Amino acid sequence: MLAAAVAMPAQANDTAAQLVTGGLEFVINDDIKMLSEELFISREEIRVVYEFQNNTDTDQKVLVAFPMPDIEPDWWSPTAFPDGPNDNLFHFQTTFNGQPVKAELHEYAIAAGVDRSDYLREKGISLVSFAQSTNEATNALDDATKAEMLHLGMFVPDMYDESDDAETNYYPMWTYRATYTWEANFPAGQTVKVEHRYKPSVGGTTGVSFLSEPYEGFDPAAEYRTRYCTDESFINAVRKTVKSGDDPWAAPFYESWISYILTTGGNWGGGYIPKFRLVVDKGDEANLVSFCGDDIKKTGPTTFEMVATDFYPEKELDILILQRHEDF
Repeated sequence: MLAAAVAMPAQANDTAAQLVTGGLEFVINDDIKMLSEELFISREEIRVVYEFQNNTDTDQKVLVAFPMPDIEPDWWSPTAFPDGPNDNLFHFQTTFNGQPVKAELHEYAIAAGVDRSDYLREKGISLVSFAQSTNEATNALDDATKAEMLHLGMFVPDMYDESDDAETNYYPMWTYRATYTWEANFPAGQTVKVEHRYKPSVGGTTGVSFLSEPYEGFDPAAEYRTRYCTDESFINAVRKTVKSGDDPWAAPFYESWISYILTTGGNWGGGYIPKFRLVVDKGDEANLVSFCGDDIKKTGPTTFEMVATDFYPEKELDILILQRHEDF
């Protein structure tokens, strides 16, 4: 995932959940079955529409959770982090049978595998580690607190020279974790429709990294074949655009990475999705896209579709979009 930037995965399937001491715990719900999922993914927006059926003769009140993948700040790369208001960073909207739902945002800060959320709240520091305002707050801390947070693995110090004076910037490096939850009533024997839409967090690079030769035990080409199913025709299409010898960074593209958590869709009755449809929009005809799936078809100038029945969400979905440089 590392190639001049850290991937910032995007979002997740609905799952049942319960609030327990220490945070949110996800559970399996055998009484409610997911009948279908329609998923649309682009760099600008993710939309997903589900149909669920309560297979029992009693109403089911369920705490529904929509977990967002962890976000690790990267202060040295052009990553598109969520930019919404503090109480809804992802511009998250949801409806239940067409009616707007007010979802609750649960936030956590994880450093070196330890939950430091309460620690940061006590010091009046935002849990949103990738925000510029958070970095300004950490730089304003007293020396003793800075030393303590360095010891806890919450900072990366960066020394730089400015006007002949050496200064140190204390970059927040804890992982930001978020989940949206709300209470939903699934009427006995009935089918309901749930829809979400939000702005994804998109990772990326300033060039094409997977054409690079293996280095220090890491093979970019093999990593991308596994994660994004980049086949020979895709790689050859990129290579043909390189005009500066063998320099892989000379390809006229930016990489964009989007990830979506599919596996939580197996938490509903049956463990599979009877009807599944995925549409990926690469955004511009000059862009290229690659992702793993079966029987993927091009349905428009920029859109690609995968349709499946009795779909078992056994792995997450990772999408690679190569954006053409405007000056090429």
